[in-house]
Amino acid sequence: MGGSNKMKLAMLMLVVVAVCVITLSPGLLGLNLVSGGAFERAVAISVLVMCGLALLYGAYQLVLKSPPPPPPPTEATRKAQTPEELAVALAAYRSTDGVQQEVEHGLEQMKRMGQRSRSIREVLADRFEESELSYKKFMGVIIEVERLFYGNIRSIMNKLGVFDAADFRSFAKRHQKSSFSPRLVQEKTALYREYKTTLAGYLEANEEIVLKLDKLTLEIAKLSSMEYRDVDDLPGMQEIDALIKQTKLYRE
Repeated sequence: MGGSNKMKLAMLMLVVVAVCVITLSPGLLGLNLVSGGAFERAVAISVLVMCGLALLYGAYQLVLKSPPPPPPPTEATRKAQTPEELAVALAAYRSTDGVQQEVEHGLEQMKRMGQRSRSIREVLADRFEESELSYKKFMGVIIEVERLFYGNIRSIMNKLGVFDAADFRSFAKRHQKSSFSPRLVQEKTALYREYKTTLAGYLEANEEIVLKLDKLTLEIAKLSSMEYRDVDDLPGMQEIDALIKQTKLYRE
């Protein structure tokens, strides 16, 4: 149960307790379940029953009821290109059993990447003219790391679309009550672990991209508008350039 639902359940319980206290406290309504008249007892019992039903229904809705299944990816989500479209496409897997943590991590990374992209562009605009060679070099690197970052997000969605993590979770539950061979269980488990490791690898790569972009932004912000060395010699530029070359070599 999420934090929001926990808060709602706690508020519901407080409301139910408050209604019961107001109904039965002598200093307030003071309805008596024992010595009161027939009408008074009937009202008190009705209030208590309704409070109990409200609490049970609220608990069912907030705790026990399963979330709706995620909508299947559409042609539009498969062709998502912009960061906004990619975020919507990735969010479609938010309720998929077995990968919620990876999906939430990816969405959170995309949010931070958008913030970093805006920040470094603002710093560049403050430090350089668009016609300067240094500005063009920085922008070229930024565009390339953004391409790598969102390429990793697309790879994550490709994996989410072809591998059913929920099916493995269901298989694991069935295995406890069935007599699957140890070989089958071992192979299925190994495949699932490899799948999760692959997702974690893309997320880690994107985390590294965001970190290196932070370092480069700080270096650019420290540069003097009148005095600075060749931008290619900046440690941040060299780290990002190495990351780009390494990624290209890996994909080839």
